[in-house]
Amino acid sequence: MAEEVRAEMVANVWKVVVGVGDSVAAGDALVILDSMKMEIPVISEDGGTVASIAVHEGDVVQDGDLIAVVES
Repeated sequence: MAEEVRAEMVANVWKVVVGVGDSVAAGDALVILDSMKMEIPVISEDGGTVASIAVHEGDVVQDGDLIAVVES
């Protein structure tokens, strides 16, 4: 089963923390967004393996944009 992690706000992608193939636990940060000089971690709700990362550092994401896919 795959979890699609999506942006919850308009923000800049400040840092991509994980890469494709990395193992993550529930609550691990996948990327860090920057909005109005605040750093907002985007976390995985389930543990598993990062199947894809859909953003790059410096990208601007909109509410609902795909950030990553984590396969359990």
